[in-house]
Amino acid sequence: MKKSLFMLLLLFSICTLSAQQQNDSIASLYEKQNEVKLNAVMLLAGVFEASYERNLNEESSVGISFLTPYDNENSDADINYYISPYYRVFFGKKYAAGFFIEGFGMLNSIDRDYEVQESGMYYTYEEKSVTDFALGFGLGGKWVTKSGFVFELVGGIGRNLFQNDYDDSQIVGKFGFNLGYRFN
Repeated sequence: MKKSLFMLLLLFSICTLSAQQQNDSIASLYEKQNEVKLNAVMLLAGVFEASYERNLNEESSVGISFLTPYDNENSDADINYYISPYYRVFFGKKYAAGFFIEGFGMLNSIDRDYEVQESGMYYTYEEKSVTDFALGFGLGGKWVTKSGFVFELVGGIGRNLFQNDYDDSQIVGKFGFNLGYRFN
């Protein structure tokens, strides 16, 4: 009787340890710390945007995005580049995934036309590159597959902080459908 009870207890503990190891390996797929992403919507518009994100814990992450146009003929964007660090807080049940809110900063450079009066009543326009810094917030959702692929939908709006004579638009935005990969 003692032998069969001991064997049953041993079998039960081995099964429990095996189930625990399987759950840990599935959880570790989601708990990888690094992500690289490309914005697929912007690629179609002639603009390259790449992001790197580091997951701090299950509820927050920090990252940085870089955007620059690569097809100036087909792109309507006046933007030369932006570099945007951000911080995110997640509200999902999975590790650093689900609905999130984001606070971001954005160093941006935009081409603007401004008027120059030559003589009399004739005006000409000259293009000037204007650099500014914006603060803003965004909302989005992130989904992560078991194999580590990341799908993200994000949108945000911000305001440039510095006034200048050449920039009439103080509002900046960022949006996209990002595709990427999560790794250690």
